[in-house]
Amino acid sequence: MLLPADTPPAVTDALGYLQHHLQELTERQNASEHTINATLAGLTAQLQQLTQLITAPAPTVAPPPIPMSPPPVSPPSPVPTAPSKQRTRPKLPSPPDFSGERSSSRAFFNSCMLYLHLALEQFSCDEEKILWTLAFFKDGRAAKWSKNFFRQEADTGIFPIQSWAHFEQQFRSQFFPVNAEADAVNALEGSSYYQGHQTVDDYLDTFLTLVSDAGYTDP
Repeated sequence: MLLPADTPPAVTDALGYLQHHLQELTERQNASEHTINATLAGLTAQLQQLTQLITAPAPTVAPPPIPMSPPPVSPPSPVPTAPSKQRTRPKLPSPPDFSGERSSSRAFFNSCMLYLHLALEQFSCDEEKILWTLAFFKDGRAAKWSKNFFRQEADTGIFPIQSWAHFEQQFRSQFFPVNAEADAVNALEGSSYYQGHQTVDDYLDTFLTLVSDAGYTDP
């Protein structure tokens, strides 16, 4: 910028300072514009990359193969079973009361043995069998014999007969006919044994009983 020759020096200096300062501001502005332009260019490039990533189709990923499971097997139908039939036993009559008569001892003992054989599960030991049999000794010699056993148990704390075999032996010796075998032999071998007024069936029954009591085995 040309100034008139007569321009005062102070004005010249002020104008020179302003011109220099203006030049510095211009240079700074240019530098700032360059930085701003570079920053804008970088941001624009990043924006374009992001736009491409967003708009690009996603890669197709194949789903994992589904394992083929075997078809369900239905459990076999249960085979119906026939209802089990519980075995029922006929109701057994209890032996008659026993008074100790020798004539009825064999029949009473046979009745007891029959019951014990058919209802064996009701008795857990020989002592229960013995006590059950003694329950029918109601009067006479049988009641006295039974009472003696319980008296001995009260005195010693132990029942005097421990096995059924021992009880059977004692019963036979106390109540069976003393000479049953000899009496039967005498009746069969003697001359006074006749049918008389008996029917054939009654006579045959008596005859077979005597044969059994006598112990005959020859047919």
